[in-house]
Amino acid sequence: MCQVIYCPKKVHATPAQGFTSTTLAQGRFGEIDVFNRFLPPGAPVSKLWLSWQKTKGSSDGSVLNNVWQPGGSTGWHSHPGHTLVIVTAGAVTQYQSNDPSCTPKVYTAGMAFVDAGGDHAHIVRNEGTEVAQVIAVRLVPAGQPGRIDVADPGNCPF
Repeated sequence: MCQVIYCPKKVHATPAQGFTSTTLAQGRFGEIDVFNRFLPPGAPVSKLWLSWQKTKGSSDGSVLNNVWQPGGSTGWHSHPGHTLVIVTAGAVTQYQSNDPSCTPKVYTAGMAFVDAGGDHAHIVRNEGTEVAQVIAVRLVPAGQPGRIDVADPGNCPF
């Protein structure tokens, strides 16, 4: 005999609207352990550049071309890995689910940002009047979806 003790509210994902994502390339990486540093000749140590990428287990890498029509939106979603994003046209505005004040972060053509992925969700919108476009390089655990749709967290007025 089974008795219902807890019945959670039905959760609805927020679908993308006016947004398309095209995969330009994808491939599987084995474990990654790459460290680089660069110091221009004669430069002070304060100018030292460092980069480190380390994974445990295989990863799926993708290069994406994402396009938003004016008013378009990705819908609320998360990623199990991180993404490097370069805005190539227009402007996009990003909002984080863990920001109670729903602070907009605007990125215009030529700007770049990192979506750290992980345990929070975000939404990226085109709040402008022209088409917006980004190239994204995404790395996620092998075999996992690159995008996980989630319900509206309720912290933003839209």
